[in-house]
Amino acid sequence: MRESADRRAMSKPMNNQSFSVDGMTCPDCARHVEHALRGVDGVGQVTVDYLHRRATIAGGSALTIDELNASLPRQYRLSALPDAGASAAARRANSPAGARPNADTPPLRIVVIGTGGAAMAAAITAAERGARVTLIERGTIGGTCVNIGCVPSKIMIRAAFFVHARKESPFDAGISSGAPRIDRKVLLEQQRSRVDTLRAAKYESIIENNANLALLRGEARFTDAHTLRVTLADGEERTVAFDRALIATGARPAIPAISGLAGTPYWTSTEALASDSIPPRLIVIGASVVATELAQAYSRLGSRVTIIARHTLFSHEDPAIGAMLQQVFKEEGIEVLRQTQTRRIAYANGAFVVETSGGVLQSDALLVATGRAPNIEALNLDGIGVETGGNGSIEVDAHLRTTVPHIYAAGDCTDQPQYVYVAAAAGSRAAQNMTGGETTLDLRSMPAVVFTDPQVATVGLSEADARTKGIDTDSRLLTLDNVPRALVNFDTRGFIKLVAEAGSGRLLGVQAVAAEAGELIQTAALAIHHGMTVADLAVQLFPYLTMVEGLKLCAQTFSKDVKQLSCCAA
Repeated sequence: MRESADRRAMSKPMNNQSFSVDGMTCPDCARHVEHALRGVDGVGQVTVDYLHRRATIAGGSALTIDELNASLPRQYRLSALPDAGASAAARRANSPAGARPNADTPPLRIVVIGTGGAAMAAAITAAERGARVTLIERGTIGGTCVNIGCVPSKIMIRAAFFVHARKESPFDAGISSGAPRIDRKVLLEQQRSRVDTLRAAKYESIIENNANLALLRGEARFTDAHTLRVTLADGEERTVAFDRALIATGARPAIPAISGLAGTPYWTSTEALASDSIPPRLIVIGASVVATELAQAYSRLGSRVTIIARHTLFSHEDPAIGAMLQQVFKEEGIEVLRQTQTRRIAYANGAFVVETSGGVLQSDALLVATGRAPNIEALNLDGIGVETGGNGSIEVDAHLRTTVPHIYAAGDCTDQPQYVYVAAAAGSRAAQNMTGGETTLDLRSMPAVVFTDPQVATVGLSEADARTKGIDTDSRLLTLDNVPRALVNFDTRGFIKLVAEAGSGRLLGVQAVAAEAGELIQTAALAIHHGMTVADLAVQLFPYLTMVEGLKLCAQTFSKDVKQLSCCAA
């Protein structure tokens, strides 16, 4: 009877030989195995390749596999490999970034739960690095952003902008204006068509045309730390085993516990973006991004809008931001009820009755926009030891790992900022780490944009944030009547504010309320990322008659009076 490869290897001396390593679940495991093997007398150089699950040992001629395994923690085991004399470095020599496994090594099996921004970025990256990826989706491919979030909302907001501009502009003295006719059904069809096109091009076709990606339609649930059970639409169940997993299930609108709300036909952002009519009266509960963007869009499309804010608009941001938007909204006819609590809601005869701490309101539609909650309830995370935070989101470390080291998470279901570009960046880095990398996601210069008009854009620390961190600041706020671009636009609503470290002048943060503020904030993000001071920023060349020139002008106010400068003075 023929001996197994392991038994033959146990009896033969070893010199510069490679072995399969079972039991490794993360790059740290490779370091543990390597450290243990180096402690064995007679063993010379040791290289442990986590991605390919191999260990290469030079020396150790008097040792057997049994003796080597005895030196390892119990969860790790070596076994013989045929023709395994080549080093890990030699095997990777012709592979880009050392990512693709050798031809005789089975590819990593990675499962990605979700198909949104984080999920797709991870799946594409992992496939590029040689893994076989199974995507699991219980709903519409593409997740929130393309289907019911960023894309449709920005289309609706842009349509509302043109409605507003045709009704009223700073140039009405020379250009006739008038109220345009609005066909919401046609606008909605245009919106849906663009969403369908982007979903097909950026999600569905990528999955279909990548041989390393497979799609399974159904709801996933962990049965153990290496297995998922997927319930398909027809009730059939599939078992999916994996080496690594990424949870990227996103989030949904959070619904507050307001008496009477349940059972009424209230809107979340999903229904608001899909409505084919414009309600005469709309109440919005909420005071942050989604609430303000959709409130202004519906107001410009013809609704009489009231916003109920528990505190103020954007109460977690610099107070100047909320104050400026409050003023803009007042000018546009949007009522903002600050410091107001919603106590009870009723619905009858096609109308909502909303009882608040400030009185009773009535409306034809009610939008609830009070935050988002992670989609994780069906996953059985408790059953496999994946921990969540106080708000229910998945906690991840700097490498996007959960508390189960070979299970990662990214996107809106985690405790990271809920922006699709953060989700995509996290998904990509998680995939790199699942396939042997050691990358992290740096959020210190993360920009954020609110697509109201004027837009709100921020990056880095506010004055309050800096104080919390014990940093003394020196700040300047420049109103837009000092920015030539705003002056020639005849639209000076807003400001640019720079927050610097006192003494050094190092730029810590920027807050802006301005037309196209989202286009200027990335320059500020780069300045913060590269450690620039306000003095550095003040001497840079900025194109004249651009809004981003306001950054330079605000930086100059730290040392001079910009009102005393000529238009292009440096």
